[in-house]
Amino acid sequence: MKKKFMILLILIILFLLYLLSWTFDFSKGKKPDWGLTFSQYYAEKELGLDFKKVYQDLLNDFKVKNLRLIAYWDYLEPEKGKFNFEDLDWQVKEAEKHGKEIILVIGLRVPRWPECHFSSWAKDLPREELEENLLDYLKEVVNHYKDFSSITTWQVENEPLFGLFGNCPNPSKNLLKKEINLVKSIDKKRPIMITDSGELSLWLNSAGLSEIFGTTCYRIVWNEFFGSYKHFWPPVFYTFRAFLVEKFTKSKEVIIAEFQAEPWATRERSIVNIPLKEQTRYFKLKDLKDNLEFAKKTGIKQIYLWGAEWWYWRKTKGDDSFWQLAKSTF
Repeated sequence: MKKKFMILLILIILFLLYLLSWTFDFSKGKKPDWGLTFSQYYAEKELGLDFKKVYQDLLNDFKVKNLRLIAYWDYLEPEKGKFNFEDLDWQVKEAEKHGKEIILVIGLRVPRWPECHFSSWAKDLPREELEENLLDYLKEVVNHYKDFSSITTWQVENEPLFGLFGNCPNPSKNLLKKEINLVKSIDKKRPIMITDSGELSLWLNSAGLSEIFGTTCYRIVWNEFFGSYKHFWPPVFYTFRAFLVEKFTKSKEVIIAEFQAEPWATRERSIVNIPLKEQTRYFKLKDLKDNLEFAKKTGIKQIYLWGAEWWYWRKTKGDDSFWQLAKSTF
């Protein structure tokens, strides 16, 4: 009887501590250094938008200093050995005109589903040959963009050691280290960032591989077993782990590289095929407000929001509330 009482008492104390943890605010009254991720692929292929118009409006309306742009292999090397940097060059140069600082995501696994964006000619290559071509591609990309002063950081791959999600080859830490070493051999000045899932990873494999470590933060998610649900982690869950990484690994800065600011809907349907009211079931304007407040409470200094293309798409459908809320936040 006494043993059961002690177990119950411990559980009650833990639950009360959990509730208390939600009151912690590590921001010290300061706003984070907000940033935005922009995906040409998502804007034009998934949302059917003119990506240049979206991007220019984003640059003009949002007073953020930081951008995360994406180098898609299938866009940049559509044929083996034949490169087309035109669209990404335009994005980088437009950002420079507006005084932005850029994290450039490079590699095979980069943001937006299906995560790994193969060039068609490389998709069915044997693993060893695929890796050789990937390294050749990375070499070309880094050499091309290393002289753009607005690029401050190379993000090598996106959640590269997270194998639970995406249509990708099995993760390889050995390959990732080769990619990191290759980038460092070409550009010794800029830091490298590696990212990992904020909710589904302990970061044990990924933290410490680079000077900067980036986590994701998705609060309202969907999967085929549970449908749509909200994670129960409080802000301190990210704050404490960021502290451990900065204190005990070679990664001396932790940022939130992707902070959810759009719905995570079912994978079976593109977001454009989901009615606006149904989209709102997955992600309300209040959810964006709550997420922005949650982000601040982590105390993590640099936070990149994920979903600006969707805010714009909603605006074209007569609802500019998400766009306006983000605009007022910055």
